[in-house]
Amino acid sequence: MRRLFLLLFGFCLAAAASGQTAHQRLLAGQNESIVPRYVLQDPRGRAVSNDDFRGRFQLIAFGYTFCPDICPTTLVDMAAVLARLGDKAARLQAIFITVDPERDSGEVLQTYTAFFDRRILGLTGPPALIRRAADNFRIRYAKVIDAGNAPENYAVDHSAGMILLGPDGGFIEKFAYATPVDTLVDALSPLLATP
Repeated sequence: MRRLFLLLFGFCLAAAASGQTAHQRLLAGQNESIVPRYVLQDPRGRAVSNDDFRGRFQLIAFGYTFCPDICPTTLVDMAAVLARLGDKAARLQAIFITVDPERDSGEVLQTYTAFFDRRILGLTGPPALIRRAADNFRIRYAKVIDAGNAPENYAVDHSAGMILLGPDGGFIEKFAYATPVDTLVDALSPLLATP
């Protein structure tokens, strides 16, 4: 009887350990789904990478300047978050990464982002580096050409939302498109208040 109890106890311990390991693997897999890495160019043509903002949080959105609705809405929200955070916003770098490098030069991005808030940094780069950054962040995008329009009047279908990276450069959270500004501020404020 005692031997049976020990055998069952050992089996339960092994099952619990393997269950915990599976759960830990699942959590690790979720964190690994976004690889928070990019190497792009700022409006002056200087190389910028995710490592340049160590010690600060990064709030990142992907989009393009010809976007008729999703991107302007996202940047209005981003600017509102920066304004509502007040002094805490100094610990946050807001970033807008184009998915349309053919039309979004550094100069175009600088003018566009400054319209919403001068603290939002627009990043562009060669198509291959844009694609790599988007893939790392699990952002889907594709050019859409309407048969009735000139080839240069294309749209870009793309994933929406904002991604938050921590001061160590690690992924913290992805906020869905149209997350209320109050929700974003409530999520960011305590993080930015912690030294």
